[in-house]
Amino acid sequence: MRDLVGKTAFVTGGANGIGLALAQAFAEAGMNVMLADVEPGALAAAVERLRDFTPKVRGLVCDVTDPVSVEQAANTTFEEFGNVHVVCNNAGVAGGSGIDNISLDTWRWVLDVNLMGVLHGVRTFLPRIRAHGEGGHIVNTASMAGLESGLGFSPYATSKFAVVAMSEGLARQVNPLGIGVTLLCPGFVRTDISASARNRPERYGPAPVLDPESPEGRLAAESARRQQSGLDPSDIAARTLSAIRKGELYVFTHPEMHADVKARFAAIEAAMDEAAAR
Repeated sequence: MRDLVGKTAFVTGGANGIGLALAQAFAEAGMNVMLADVEPGALAAAVERLRDFTPKVRGLVCDVTDPVSVEQAANTTFEEFGNVHVVCNNAGVAGGSGIDNISLDTWRWVLDVNLMGVLHGVRTFLPRIRAHGEGGHIVNTASMAGLESGLGFSPYATSKFAVVAMSEGLARQVNPLGIGVTLLCPGFVRTDISASARNRPERYGPAPVLDPESPEGRLAAESARRQQSGLDPSDIAARTLSAIRKGELYVFTHPEMHADVKARFAAIEAAMDEAAAR
C-alpha cells in the first residue's frame, strides 16, 4: 500500500486521540476517510476539523461491540467511497482492575470493545478487501500493555495481549494475499482513554469506583498522570502511516519500555531452558 492517494480508510474510535490523528494523516495523504465513533458530538467536530484537509471525509456512529453496527458501517462506507483499502480497528477503552473487586461487567465491556471490536472489524472488512483485489492493509491498535504485564490482573492488558496474538496470526495468513497487517503498540499517549467510562453502555452496569489508596487506585492515577505527559497522537499516526507504506507488522513508539519487555522474555527463556535441562 505505498500509493494511498485516492484510496479509502475506515477508522474506528476516530473522533479523538489516536483515531483522529490517524484519520488526519490519511486525509493529508490524499485518502478518502470514514470516521466511526460512538460519540455523535465529538464525531461531528472531528469530521468538520478534517474538512480543512480534504472534502472527502465522512463520519458515522458505530458501536464496535455490535457486529451488526460494524456491518452497517461497512455498507455505508462502500456506498459512499467505493472500495475500502485501509481499516484501522482502533477503538479502545480502559478498565479498572484488581483482585479485590473483580467486576465481570467491566471485564466484558473492555473485552467486547478492545478485542471483539477488532475481530468485528476484521471479520467484516477482510472478505471485501479480498474480493476487490486491489490490496489493502489492516491496522489493529494494541499497546505495550499487550507485551508485558505491568498493569497486573487487568482486562485492558488481557485484551491487548489477545490483539497482539490475533494480529500476528492474521498477518501470516493474509500477507500472501497482498494484504498487510500492522500491529500498533504505543506506550503512554496524550488521549482521553482514562475517561472512557463516559461511553460505557448501561448494559455493562456502572463503572466500579476505585479506592484511591488501593494498589489499583494508585496504578490508575499514575497511568493517568503518565498519559498526560505522553506522546502526541500525531507522532503515533505518522509512524503508523510509514508502517503501512512499508508493509511493517510492528509499530513501537516508546523504546524506553524495551527493558520491561526484555525482562518478560528473559523470564520465559529461563523457564524454557530449565524445561530443556530436565
